Amino acid sequence: MWGMIATWRMAVEGVTKGAEMLKENGSAGDAIETAIREVEDFPYYKSVGYGGLPNEEMEVELDAAFMDGDTLDIGAVAAIKDYANPVSIARRLSREKVNSVLVGEGAEKFAHKEGFERKNMLTDRAKAHYRKRVKEMKEEELKPYSGHDTVGMVCLDSHGKVTAATSTSGLFMKKKGRVGDSPIAGSGFYADSKWGGASATGLGEDLMKGCISYEIVRLMSEGMHPQEACETAVNKLDKELTERRGKAGDLSLIAMNNKGEWGVATNIEGFSFAVVTENQEPTVYLVTRGEDGRCTFEVASQEWMENYMKTRMAPIEE
Repeated sequence: MWGMIATWRMAVEGVTKGAEMLKENGSAGDAIETAIREVEDFPYYKSVGYGGLPNEEMEVELDAAFMDGDTLDIGAVAAIKDYANPVSIARRLSREKVNSVLVGEGAEKFAHKEGFERKNMLTDRAKAHYRKRVKEMKEEELKPYSGHDTVGMVCLDSHGKVTAATSTSGLFMKKKGRVGDSPIAGSGFYADSKWGGASATGLGEDLMKGCISYEIVRLMSEGMHPQEACETAVNKLDKELTERRGKAGDLSLIAMNNKGEWGVATNIEGFSFAVVTENQEPTVYLVTRGEDGRCTFEVASQEWMENYMKTRMAPIEE
């Protein structure tokens, strides 16, 4: 059995590409890297890679990670600028015994020495988003932080290997050097081929408070189905944060076990995800969360899919 699951509608083209590799007995490492690169390279997805939304100093700082569930090797970069595919740099770092998590200038120096593609990741469109947000903040007292749609994936290949990976430009208008959950093992991602993997999207500062991706894999190791594991972990953290702090930020998780079974949970409205398995074509689902914390899914309609792309590619009125 093979399969792949990813956060958000934006991942479906990448997941489709990854599935073609998995069908041909490709590795979970190659498939997940290819799938995330597809999202990173598309300029209209403003929360990942090229065209990602900048920090408060109008610089695009990217975070990414990769984990091999066979060896538990981890590689990650944080606050890296001017490199096209941070997920590939993270995967390369996962082969290092030490120095496998690098940030800022150190990550950039490593990428340069390893021959990764340098690229100005700040597009004219991202600059327009930035100028519009600065204006809105002055006129409407709008909060700067919106848009933190990390692409997170879990992949299982026909050899039984599980991988997890993430890529994001983080919070729009974040402080320079801010790092969220995405490159933090156990919070933004976790993979163990004995059991499965999980990945997160949402408010990193809150996701990290529960080490939530690790928690989901731990629950799967105790026999829980991925759906039950996701709901258990998300609802518990949502409740804890609400009780202790009065509010919980956005928490959305996806998971797949080593049998290709998958699960999803969220505490927000409007979460979407993409999934493909040996027995299922690439499909985008919309999630509805009930009052009891249980999540149900419906296949996204053609109209919803078309509106999604129209919204993403619409001209920006400053």
